[in-house]
Amino acid sequence: MATGSAVLRESIITRRRDLTVATVLLMLHQAGEAMVPVLVGVVIDQAIDPATLGGGSVADLVLWLAVLGLDFLLLSNCFRLGSRRTWLSEARADQQLRLKIGERVLDPRGGAEAGRMPGALVNVAVGDAKRVAELHLALPFGLAGMAAIVVAAIALLRISVPLGLLILLGMPPLLWLLRQLGKPMQRRSGPEQERAAQAAGVAADLVEGVRVLKGIGAERAAVRRYERTSRDALHATLRAARAQGWNEGATLAANGLFLALIALVGGRLAAQGSISVGELVSAVGLAQFLLGPLSVLGRMSGSYAQARPSADRIAEILAAPPSVPRGTGEPADPVRGELRLRGVRHGPLRGLDLDVPAGQLLGIAATDPGAVSALLACLNREADPEDGSIKLDGRPLAELDPARLRGAILVAAHDAALFAGTLAENVAASATAGTDLAPVLGASRADEVAETLADGLDTPVSEQGRSLSGGQRQRVALARALAAEAPVLVLHDPTTALDTVTEAHVAGALRELRAGRTTLVATTSPALLAACDRVVTLGEAGVVAAGSHAELLRDRADYRELVLA
Repeated sequence: MATGSAVLRESIITRRRDLTVATVLLMLHQAGEAMVPVLVGVVIDQAIDPATLGGGSVADLVLWLAVLGLDFLLLSNCFRLGSRRTWLSEARADQQLRLKIGERVLDPRGGAEAGRMPGALVNVAVGDAKRVAELHLALPFGLAGMAAIVVAAIALLRISVPLGLLILLGMPPLLWLLRQLGKPMQRRSGPEQERAAQAAGVAADLVEGVRVLKGIGAERAAVRRYERTSRDALHATLRAARAQGWNEGATLAANGLFLALIALVGGRLAAQGSISVGELVSAVGLAQFLLGPLSVLGRMSGSYAQARPSADRIAEILAAPPSVPRGTGEPADPVRGELRLRGVRHGPLRGLDLDVPAGQLLGIAATDPGAVSALLACLNREADPEDGSIKLDGRPLAELDPARLRGAILVAAHDAALFAGTLAENVAASATAGTDLAPVLGASRADEVAETLADGLDTPVSEQGRSLSGGQRQRVALARALAAEAPVLVLHDPTTALDTVTEAHVAGALRELRAGRTTLVATTSPALLAACDRVVTLGEAGVVAAGSHAELLRDRADYRELVLA
């Protein structure tokens, strides 16, 4: 099972080559930075008293100046190359995490989306993945900072043993203190990210249903709901920001006090004549230089404090149990399309027995919409029945691979969404390459939609198809379902937004286009039910009645009330 620690570890291990190269380059950069005050001190001593270096010539001074120049050349190039490699590692880690989350969400077995709004999933894939990937920035710079501290400590030991020991003995407690200072931020970072994800989820939910909200006059209630969620997210963010501010301030104060102590000890040693003027300059320069590496270590601790809750949230999605087992079987080849349901119990369905011969156009009418939703979920293997079995051409659905099964049974949901792209791209999304789209466009009357648009089939469609009316979206979605040419097609209320004339045309065209292939239409539309070979009505006890549309209208008062109301 994935855990936050495992997510962090795997993310780092996956990019270990980039991180190793970047760390080495940045270590060389930091070592070069640490040597700058040392070399400056040497140059100063050489200029003030050449005899201190055993030389005395101008050539020696020029030589040390040249060494200082080479040091700058080395550290600048190492920083440029190391930073580039580090940023690439961070970007690639971010991409890999987003792909991994996307792969889990799109897993045919489902389960990752359970209990989570789409906006919350997007927030995890974008915000949390970014926070985890930022460790790829913090880690190389942090390790390079540690290397700089070691180089500085060695240099200080050569200048003065007390100063070197002060660095070596003072660093462990300082690092421990920095880690303790980061814990409040870590505790508050999790709730902040959770509230932000909740706000994003609510916002996405409201945007998706904005037309419905306007239609029922619920704008004020929607705004109040988002205000509450957004206010909670703001308060959590402010608490986390305060914790981050205290952490950065306390980190800076701790570093400053430590550096002040180093400067004090170095000044006293210089006053006593234990070190030269150049060595004093080097010591003070190293003390000032150490502020950078120590701050980097503090930021690394802060990055980890923020990355850990994000990694936990990513791990929850990656470790989410699937809704259905994977299954290893495959549908028959070719798929004839015969369905057999025995004792199916799932949600409102109670002991459903139903036979659908291959090639039949079956209408399904139900008094309880939940029963239809439960049946469609089982046929699509979004969930397996609590009891009973469903077989396709004699093979149990529960034993089939969900991905392979959905190539045989296509369930077109009533609220199927369109995607950003052209009208033609939406229709052809499920079709094989080279498929002639004219028949499905005509059958669904989506060709009329194209005729009303400026660029016809090349007209861009906005996200969720919001640039189209409800009836236009429904025609395009139906055309897309028909274009798949699935051996078994299940349609759920495909014509609720269409006028009666268009609906009658769609019913006749559907019968003609799907001739010889199994088609199930869950609807209460008289036009669609009249085009079906057989109609069954579902109740609490399973199939209540079966027959042709005309027979059921003649013999069943409950059926007349259901479809003619």
